[in-house]
Amino acid sequence: MKTRTLGKNGLVVSAMGLGCMGMSSAYGNRPNEVESIKTIHRALDLGVTLIDTADMYGWGHNEELIGKAITGRREKIILATKMGFVQQGEGYAIDGSPAYIKKACEASLRRLGVDTIDLYYLHRVDPNVPVEESMSAMADLIKSGKIRCVGISEIKPETLKRAVKVVPITSVETEYSLWQREPEKEILPLCEELEIGFVPYSPLGRGFLTGTITNIKELPADDFRRVLPRFQEENLKENNKLTVKLQEIAHAKQCTLAQLSLAWLLAKGNYIVPIPGTKRISYLEENFGALKVTLSAEEVKLLDSLFPFGIAKGEKYPAHLNLEN
Repeated sequence: MKTRTLGKNGLVVSAMGLGCMGMSSAYGNRPNEVESIKTIHRALDLGVTLIDTADMYGWGHNEELIGKAITGRREKIILATKMGFVQQGEGYAIDGSPAYIKKACEASLRRLGVDTIDLYYLHRVDPNVPVEESMSAMADLIKSGKIRCVGISEIKPETLKRAVKVVPITSVETEYSLWQREPEKEILPLCEELEIGFVPYSPLGRGFLTGTITNIKELPADDFRRVLPRFQEENLKENNKLTVKLQEIAHAKQCTLAQLSLAWLLAKGNYIVPIPGTKRISYLEENFGALKVTLSAEEVKLLDSLFPFGIAKGEKYPAHLNLEN
C-alpha cells in the first residue's frame, strides 16, 4: 500500500483511507455489523491504515462498531474520529466548548476501546465559541496523551489561520470531488502553504460519481441523499449528463468511474488522502483499485475542464441543515 504524510508532525497513513459513516447512518437500510466488520478487516488486509469515523455517525454506534473491528489489530491503524455535533431533540446542535470537547473525547475513547485517538477532529467550528478556545482544549488532550494529532472539518481559511496559532493542525477534512471543487479556491492552497494534510470526504460525490444513481426513487426511504439538492429529480437529471463524459475517459483508461474519480483526487497533491466510504467488500476493492490508475497531467486537465467549478446542479446541503461553516 502506498503511503502519504499528513501535516508537519509526519503522520504517515495509507494513500487512501476508509470512511465508515455509511456503516451506521445516512445512506439507508439497517446497519449490518457482520458485513461492516468484514469490510474493515479486508481494508486492513489490503494495507489501509486510516480509518475515519465520528461520534455522530449513528450517535456512537459507528465508534462502537469500529472498536469491535479493530480488537487485536490496533497497532496497524491510524484512528480518526470527530466531535462537535450533539443531539438536540430530533436534530442537533454544535458544541465546541472546551468542557464538551474533553467530555466527548473520553466517550469516544470508551466506545472505541482505545487509550489514544490518533487524529481527533473538531467536526464543525462552533459559531458561539472562539476557535482558539476549542483548539486550546485539543492541545490539552495532546498533553494528557488522549490524542496524538488535531484535525478540523469544514473550516474557513481565516479560521484555520487562527487555529494553527494555538495548536499544530495535522489535517483538514472537507468534501472534495470532481463535482465539489470549491476547496481548490482557498482552503487547499492554504493547506499546502501551511503544510497541513487534506482529507476529502465524499470523494465520489456521495456515490454519484460511480454512475449508479440515476433516480432519487431508487434510494432507500431513509437515505440522507433524498434531502440533498443535487439528488432532487430535476437536478439529478442534469447532473447525470456529467457521468456520460466521465464514462468515456474511464473506458479509455480501462477503469471504473469510481477509480477514475479517485485517481483524479490523488493526482491533485501528495498531501491529499481521500476516504471513500463503503460497507461492502466489493466496493472497497474497486475503490482501492484507483491506486493503480495513473493520470497524465493532460488527463487531469481534461477532467478539470469537464468538471469546472459550480458544474453540479444544486447546492451541497439544504440550508436548514446548517452543515457548512
